[in-house]
Amino acid sequence: FILFFITPPTVRIVHSGQACNVEEERYSERVYTIREGETLELQCLVTGHPRPQIRWTKTAGGASDRQGDSSLHNETLKIDNISRHQGGRYYCKAENGLGSPAIRSIRVDVYYLDDPVITVHQSVGEAKEQFYFERTVFLRCVANSNPPVHYTWRRGREALTQGSDSGVEIYEPFFTQGETKILKLKNLRPQDYAEYTCISSVRNVCGIGDKSAHFSLNNRTAPPSIKLLLDDPLVVNPGETITLVCVASGGDPPPTLRWVRPGGEELPRRSVINGGTLTIPAVTVDDGGAYSCMASNNVGNPAKKSTTILVRGLRKGRFWITPDPYHNDDNIQIGREVKISCQVEATPPEELQFSWLKNGRPLRSSERMVITHTDTDVSPGTTNLDIIDLKFTDFGTYTCVASLRNGGTPEISIDVNISSTTVPPELTVPRGRSHLIAQEGDTVDLQCLVSGKPKPIILWSRVEESGGAAAAAVALMPDGSAETESYDGVLRISNLTREMSGTYRCQTSQYNGFNVKPREALIQLVVQFPPTVEPVYTEIRQALGRAFSLTCRLLRAHPARLLRYEWKLGSRLLTVGQFSDQRDDTNYLVRALNREGYGEYTCDITNEAGAGRCTFLVTGKAYAPEFYYDTYSALWENQPRVYGFKLQWTQMEPNAVDRILAYRLGIRQVGARHIIINKSHVDSIRNTSPSSSFITMNTHTLAATRDTKYTPNTGPSSDHTGSKQGFYMYIETSRPRLDGDKARLLSPIFNMNSKSSSSSSSATNNPTYCFAFYYHMYGKHIGALNVFLRQKGQTVSDTSVWSLTGNQGDRWRQAKVNIHPTTAFQVQMMMEGVRGSGIEGDIAIDDVTIEEGECKDPPPKSE
Repeated sequence: FILFFITPPTVRIVHSGQACNVEEERYSERVYTIREGETLELQCLVTGHPRPQIRWTKTAGGASDRQGDSSLHNETLKIDNISRHQGGRYYCKAENGLGSPAIRSIRVDVYYLDDPVITVHQSVGEAKEQFYFERTVFLRCVANSNPPVHYTWRRGREALTQGSDSGVEIYEPFFTQGETKILKLKNLRPQDYAEYTCISSVRNVCGIGDKSAHFSLNNRTAPPSIKLLLDDPLVVNPGETITLVCVASGGDPPPTLRWVRPGGEELPRRSVINGGTLTIPAVTVDDGGAYSCMASNNVGNPAKKSTTILVRGLRKGRFWITPDPYHNDDNIQIGREVKISCQVEATPPEELQFSWLKNGRPLRSSERMVITHTDTDVSPGTTNLDIIDLKFTDFGTYTCVASLRNGGTPEISIDVNISSTTVPPELTVPRGRSHLIAQEGDTVDLQCLVSGKPKPIILWSRVEESGGAAAAAVALMPDGSAETESYDGVLRISNLTREMSGTYRCQTSQYNGFNVKPREALIQLVVQFPPTVEPVYTEIRQALGRAFSLTCRLLRAHPARLLRYEWKLGSRLLTVGQFSDQRDDTNYLVRALNREGYGEYTCDITNEAGAGRCTFLVTGKAYAPEFYYDTYSALWENQPRVYGFKLQWTQMEPNAVDRILAYRLGIRQVGARHIIINKSHVDSIRNTSPSSSFITMNTHTLAATRDTKYTPNTGPSSDHTGSKQGFYMYIETSRPRLDGDKARLLSPIFNMNSKSSSSSSSATNNPTYCFAFYYHMYGKHIGALNVFLRQKGQTVSDTSVWSLTGNQGDRWRQAKVNIHPTTAFQVQMMMEGVRGSGIEGDIAIDDVTIEEGECKDPPPKSE
């Protein structure tokens, strides 16, 4: 309620564009109605110093989901070709760091009407081919709309209404909430075979016209039935062209056919559709799966039949060696048992077949060479070769060959060498490579050395510590995958970022190697990055002779030790230093600004990886004034009466730099009865005499005039000027308020440092301020009105500076009190109204001001 040249934000939403209607509903909710496809345009009008930042959000979906949309941070929210899904409540949020953010909302209601659809159903025997006599038939009309749709039925040119035909009933089922209109034909009669029309209407709201649908009911009307002219499943080779044929075998009217894939998956892009025929040229493995033919004629339920396409193929051939399971030694030795396993994924799995070769020659199963295969129904298929009592002559190359019984795809051959040098893998990290330090933007190679024969594939993954001694959790790799394969044991990471720091694990795969416990090693990667600081850029406006302080704050850096700072004005070095462990910011103080002190100040905070820079532009330029409690456009006056126009403004830091000393209003006559009142620009004149400056805060419009209907004989009937159209602030003492309840108003924070003309913080140099306001304390139950000075230094203290209790009569009085802030930091004013013993205790205040200097002619009872 007090403006210390910095004001919290206020918000209101205005609309423009193509609204059908804007109305106020209960609880002051604003509803903006617009037709689908039109342009939504909402403007958020804000006031406040500093200029608030604006953001538009929505309750769910819509604008708030479109990250990066610059329109969401502008005063105007514009949505072209608005859709029904973009309706909802839109919020405009404004904040400038003072108090709570200001938020206003408006509900956008999008109106639309889709084409209606008529569906036909029978009470019994829907599987029958025709709609026979003595059956009940339902014609259901459905149209999506907003607002709810109204339906009308016609038979030929005859309008059907409830009771107009004993054989017809029209009703809306309860569960559809009025969205569906059903026409019930009881025991079909010859006259019921006719042309039916359903007309849907939203009564022309938003200019949306009526829409209609037609259906011709006859004795041949029947639900659809279809058949597929193809094998199921359909097994094909890659590269072939396949054709799926679906034909309608029944249904009247003739059904519409379409092909779909389960889960809404799209058909292959190469597909050619001609009625019920689907052609897929050059089929690939990805084209395999289920396909369904759907037939619909809006009679009964749609017909559906499905088939499966199997594209022959072999994938993922891999092997592993299992040493003798009865011994703890993982090495292969003469006289022990060795198992070689091969695994392949095949389509179709039942066509998969394996064969074994030793040194290129076919190998058959025997007592010492046992070949087994898994069940063909198990996918992926696996074959095993058990070599019992290994002999020297068993050393050699064993080849596992996988193929499909009917061909159509190349076979897969996997070679496995078994020799005296076949040993399980070992994994190590090169010396000095287990802890790597790099900088953002670099490229780094993580390397694990693997020994063993055969040489296994290396799997790289990332380990993220979940805090303390908790178990490690798997994190994603830099490319977004959970694991990355490497055949040479090297993981290369390019364009490093700080998020890539952490522990990386290399691990042997059980495939293409030994079926033993995986070997693994860990590498710690540390990514250094320059300091991140705030503020990145700030403009500071200050007058000559004043003191001010610049602060550059460190947010994060790695390494965070040995951090240095360097302050410069342009190219001139001001000061350097080093951060301590207890500080995360550095300050530079200018005790008395001279003309050479204007310019660009920079603070560079550096570590081994680089520097972060805070930039401050110090000028003597005035802050632009901002108007508040004012109209946003010209006022038109065409009545022959006196018209009051109040123009108010606020300016940031008026005593620091240039200040407002004058303003202009332009008034001109247009015709005989019209007058236009326009506010003009504000003259900003340089302040050459800071010692004679003063600060004025006006809060002319604080709250709407109170309603005396329920509590007469208390409170004011007008503002302190006598205007019944005026505004003031008051406390309401009616129920549920109780004796002793307190209502408090807090001002924004007043920064003493920027207001004092002296850099000294001693009490003798602290200025005096005159705090003034009008009060109205009328009623037999009046409590108390108190004023406090709240000072924020090392602690927060509240000091009573004025107090008054009891009935003061039905009139406005003015109070003035001198205040003497003793802190060199921040102060606030707080006004407190205390309820008395009954409901006739309304206390009001109006036009609260604060000026620098002592009060002139203070009225009685101001102490």
